[in-house]
Amino acid sequence: MHTLDLTTLKKAVAGEYAAIRRVTRMEALGEKTFPPTYEGGEYATEQRQVRIADGTVQTVETVLLDSVQSQANRMEMALLRAYDTGRLKMPLLAVNFAGDGSDPILSEIGRLTALEAPHRMCDAIFRDALYQEKPFRTSGPGERLNTAKAANATVVFELCPTALIFGFWDSTGPRGGLGAKIQRALVSEIVGYQATKENKRTSSRIDPLGIENNLDIFRKVRGGWTFDDSEAEKNAKGEPVKLKPSEINHGNITPSFRNKDGKLNHGGVTLAYAEQQTVLSLAALRRLRFPIGEAARPEADLAARTVLAALGLAAICFLDEDGYDLRSRCLLDGKPGAMAFVGRGEVQEFSLDADATAGLVADAAADTKGLGLPWPDAPLVLEPSEDLSRLVVESRTRAMAASKVE
Repeated sequence: MHTLDLTTLKKAVAGEYAAIRRVTRMEALGEKTFPPTYEGGEYATEQRQVRIADGTVQTVETVLLDSVQSQANRMEMALLRAYDTGRLKMPLLAVNFAGDGSDPILSEIGRLTALEAPHRMCDAIFRDALYQEKPFRTSGPGERLNTAKAANATVVFELCPTALIFGFWDSTGPRGGLGAKIQRALVSEIVGYQATKENKRTSSRIDPLGIENNLDIFRKVRGGWTFDDSEAEKNAKGEPVKLKPSEINHGNITPSFRNKDGKLNHGGVTLAYAEQQTVLSLAALRRLRFPIGEAARPEADLAARTVLAALGLAAICFLDEDGYDLRSRCLLDGKPGAMAFVGRGEVQEFSLDADATAGLVADAAADTKGLGLPWPDAPLVLEPSEDLSRLVVESRTRAMAASKVE
C-alpha cells in the first residue's frame, strides 16, 4: 500500500475519484458502554442492515455513539491542538478576550477561535467583535465575508478554511437566513452494533459525615444556608424556606434505579462492536470556486480544493492520535482502517499518518500561494466589543451568584 503524495491527491481532487473513505472497526473497552442522551434523556437507537461474513444481509439493533456534529467538533479540536503545538499551519480566526488581563472572567476565556465557535467564522462572537476598532463584518476581510458563497469562497479560504470542510451557514450575517450555506464535505459518525436493550444503573451517595434529614435548616438570603430562621429567605406567606441536608449536598442518597423524575436511570448498553464511518466528499469540494479578484482561474480552484482535501485528511489523522474516549464509560479503541479513494466502482487504498498529512497541507498551501491565493501564516485576532465583553461578564457573574443561592 503506497503512501499518499500530493500529485496523487491532486489528481483525485481533479475528478478521478468521488470521495475518500475509511471504515474503522472498534471495540468498547469496558463491559458496558454509555452512549450520549438526547431529548427526553433517550439514546439514539435504530435498526440497520449489515452484511455478515457469509454475504447475507442481517438486521441488527444499533445505537449512536458519536454523531456527525460531535465528530466534526472533535476533529476541529484535534486540528487546533496540532496548530497550537506547531505541527500544522493554517489560517486561523480568533477573538482575544483576555485583553490586558485585568478582568479575571475574560482572562479565563482567553482566546476563542473559529474552530471552537458553533457557527465557525460566522458565529455571533465574531460578528460582535472588532477588527481595527470597527465591527468585524463591516470592514476588511469580515466585510468581504458578507458576499461569500460556493462560487466565491476565497475569503473563507483565507479566514477559516476548515469551514469549507465541515460546512457553515452565515445566518448571523447581514443577510440573515439568506446568508451563504456550504454543505459538509467531511462526514464521520460512530455507531455501536448489535446493541442490547438499555441496562439498569443505580444512583446513590453515602455521606461520610453521617448527616441525616432530621434537622431544621433554612435557605439563607443571598445564598447558602443557616440554622437561624431570622436570616432565612421567606416564602410568599412570610415563612422561612426550609431545606433538607440533601438539597445542599449533604446526607445520604438512597440507592435507586430511578431519577428524581421517576424515570429509570440510563444504564448503558453492551455492544458486539462499534464502527466509525468517515467520508470526505471530493465531489463536494469540486463545487467550490476560488476567484482571485474578478478572475476565475481553474488552476487556482484545483489548488485550493487540494489544500482542503489535505486538511480534511489531517483532521481524521490527528483525531486518531487523540483517541476515542468519547465520554465517561465510553472508551473505544481499534486499528484505524485503510484510507481509500472511491469512484466509479473502483477502490484504491493508500496509507497516511498525521505528520504526512501536515506535510501535504504545507506543500499544497505553497502551491496556492504561488497562484496568488491567500493563505496567511499568522492568525487574524479580533478584539471583543465593549458590549460583548460586558455581556459575557455580567452573564457569568449572575450565573455564579445564582448557583450560590441554589
